[in-house]
Amino acid sequence: MIAQRTDRPWLTTRVYCFYRDGFRGMTIGRTLWKIIFIKLIIMFGVLKVFFFPNFLATQFTTDAQRADYVIDQLTRSAPGYVQPIKGEKP
Repeated sequence: MIAQRTDRPWLTTRVYCFYRDGFRGMTIGRTLWKIIFIKLIIMFGVLKVFFFPNFLATQFTTDAQRADYVIDQLTRSAPGYVQPIKGEKP
Protein backbone atom coordinates (compact mmCIF):
# COMPACT_ATOMS: atom_id res chain seq x y z
CA MET A 1 0.00 0.00 0.00
CA ILE A 2 1.43 3.36 -1.01
CA ALA A 3 0.91 6.32 1.27
CA GLN A 4 -0.63 9.21 -0.54
CA ARG A 5 0.44 12.73 0.27
CA THR A 6 -2.34 15.23 0.23
CA ASP A 7 -1.74 18.95 0.02
CA ARG A 8 -4.59 19.69 2.39
CA PRO A 9 -3.73 21.98 5.30
CA TRP A 10 -3.87 20.83 8.90
CA LEU A 11 -7.25 20.31 10.53
CA THR A 12 -6.81 23.28 12.85
CA THR A 13 -6.04 25.53 9.87
CA ARG A 14 -9.11 24.31 8.01
CA VAL A 15 -11.34 24.83 11.07
CA TYR A 16 -9.94 28.32 11.60
CA CYS A 17 -10.51 29.27 7.95
CA PHE A 18 -14.04 27.84 8.08
CA TYR A 19 -14.99 30.04 11.05
CA ARG A 20 -13.09 33.08 9.76
CA ASP A 21 -14.86 32.97 6.41
CA GLY A 22 -18.19 32.30 8.09
CA PHE A 23 -17.90 35.30 10.40
CA ARG A 24 -16.78 37.56 7.55
CA GLY A 25 -19.85 36.66 5.51
CA MET A 26 -22.36 37.24 8.31
CA THR A 27 -24.87 40.04 8.17
CA ILE A 28 -27.53 39.43 10.81
CA GLY A 29 -25.21 37.13 12.73
CA ARG A 30 -22.95 39.99 13.77
CA THR A 31 -25.86 41.74 15.42
CA LEU A 32 -26.84 38.53 17.19
CA TRP A 33 -23.28 38.01 18.47
CA LYS A 34 -23.22 41.58 19.77
CA ILE A 35 -26.46 40.92 21.64
CA ILE A 36 -25.01 37.72 23.10
CA PHE A 37 -21.88 39.51 24.33
CA ILE A 38 -23.90 42.34 25.84
CA LYS A 39 -26.07 39.82 27.70
CA LEU A 40 -22.97 38.00 29.00
CA ILE A 41 -21.46 41.25 30.24
CA ILE A 42 -24.71 42.07 32.02
CA MET A 43 -25.03 38.59 33.53
CA PHE A 44 -21.46 38.22 34.77
CA GLY A 45 -20.58 41.83 35.42
CA VAL A 46 -23.62 43.65 36.69
CA LEU A 47 -25.67 40.88 38.30
CA LYS A 48 -22.68 39.47 40.18
CA VAL A 49 -22.16 42.76 41.96
CA PHE A 50 -25.77 43.05 43.12
CA PHE A 51 -26.89 39.46 43.69
CA PHE A 52 -23.71 37.62 44.67
CA PRO A 53 -21.90 39.60 47.37
CA ASN A 54 -18.67 38.27 48.83
CA PHE A 55 -20.16 36.58 51.90
CA LEU A 56 -16.90 35.34 53.37
CA ALA A 57 -15.21 38.73 53.17
CA THR A 58 -18.10 40.47 54.90
CA GLN A 59 -18.57 37.92 57.70
CA PHE A 60 -14.97 37.02 58.61
CA THR A 61 -11.81 39.05 59.04
CA THR A 62 -9.02 36.47 58.65
CA ASP A 63 -8.33 33.70 56.19
CA ALA A 64 -8.22 31.16 59.02
CA GLN A 65 -11.79 32.04 60.06
CA ARG A 66 -12.95 31.76 56.43
CA ALA A 67 -11.24 28.38 56.03
CA ASP A 68 -12.76 27.04 59.27
CA TYR A 69 -16.24 28.14 58.18
CA VAL A 70 -15.91 26.51 54.75
CA ILE A 71 -14.59 23.25 56.21
CA ASP A 72 -17.39 23.22 58.77
CA GLN A 73 -20.02 23.75 56.06
CA LEU A 74 -18.57 21.04 53.81
CA THR A 75 -18.18 18.39 56.52
CA ARG A 76 -21.44 19.04 58.39
CA SER A 77 -24.16 16.40 58.05
CA ALA A 78 -27.44 17.31 56.40
CA PRO A 79 -30.33 18.09 58.78
CA GLY A 80 -32.32 14.97 59.53
CA TYR A 81 -29.62 12.61 58.31
CA VAL A 82 -28.90 9.77 60.72
CA GLN A 83 -25.56 8.12 60.11
CA PRO A 84 -25.92 4.32 60.17
CA ILE A 85 -24.10 2.34 62.84
CA LYS A 86 -21.20 0.27 61.57
CA GLY A 87 -22.41 -3.22 60.67
CA GLU A 88 -26.09 -2.22 60.25
CA LYS A 89 -27.77 -2.04 56.90
CA PRO A 90 -29.02 1.45 56.04
